[in-house]
Amino acid sequence: MKYYFILGSENFLFKEEPLEEVLRERVQNYNKKKKPLNFWIVPKPEFLKNPEFSDIQNKISKNCVAIISTEKTFITWLKLRLNNVAIGNFDLIPENKISPLKFAK
Repeated sequence: MKYYFILGSENFLFKEEPLEEVLRERVQNYNKKKKPLNFWIVPKPEFLKNPEFSDIQNKISKNCVAIISTEKTFITWLKLRLNNVAIGNFDLIPENKISPLKFAK
């Protein structure tokens, strides 16, 4: 399964940008369409430890937050609504045994 994400600093996404409002609108849209939610907010995502994201690791704050979805169009839409975020994707590999929703404590 492919996952798409945006990454931003915790401060930026929760204090400087209207993330709550943007996600509330999206939830309402999904509810109207009777569509299940397919996005998650993940603080300090563990998937970034994967070597394929070493370039992003060097550019993003240690206190980053990921918004992960299985829907590419949702992440693209979010990127258009939010500034100063990184965008990417990855395939879930069962052998990897790292959940895309796992986060550092």
